[in-house]
Amino acid sequence: MFVSPLLGLSAEGETQVHWVVSIPYRLQYGIDMSIKGLAKTHRRVLRDCALDQYGYITPTDAEALGVPAIELRKIAQRGGLDHSAYGLYRFADIPITEFDTFMEAVLRIGPDAHLTRDAVLALHGLALVNPRRIRVGSPHRVRRTLPDSIEVIREHVAPDDLTSYEGISSTTVRRALLDSRGIVMIDRLVDATEEAGRRGLVPRDQLTALLDEITSSR
Repeated sequence: MFVSPLLGLSAEGETQVHWVVSIPYRLQYGIDMSIKGLAKTHRRVLRDCALDQYGYITPTDAEALGVPAIELRKIAQRGGLDHSAYGLYRFADIPITEFDTFMEAVLRIGPDAHLTRDAVLALHGLALVNPRRIRVGSPHRVRRTLPDSIEVIREHVAPDDLTSYEGISSTTVRRALLDSRGIVMIDRLVDATEEAGRRGLVPRDQLTALLDEITSSR
């Protein structure tokens, strides 16, 4: 870094000295590259996390990774990161899968959210359900505006009834089958229970009791 004087005249004709600070090109180039390198590092860290969430990333994720949340907006402005919803972004280059809408629905609600009821069955292709809305459970009241494709169920679920399927927070299939009574026809729930047993989604030693509980609703 160099400091050099620059002489000039004031409006009254008096000589004035201005000090000029010059940063050598190599130093300036190094600073610029460091900033760019840091930005690339932030992008890589966030993208690695997003790979486990079907391309999605949130400010909460960023902060947990030690990346300032404002970096999400900066990366989005540079391109390649889409702003999907309030507090939710998605890396555009990560391929879309059949699970994206489920992950997006849960992340839109918050860190304590989970798939519930027929949304869990739909995730696994059980009971021939194709719900118009993805039901997401949460112990908190959600005030934000949501698309019609998402319905929030305020519920407190026991820890033993919560799990993760395909990396998405969810109630267990057993819990979902029971909670879907009144939403899905009983005959379909019976068939879905038997299929879930064959696929290992429900422990076989629980099948008889589960079927009895489901059919008791007839």
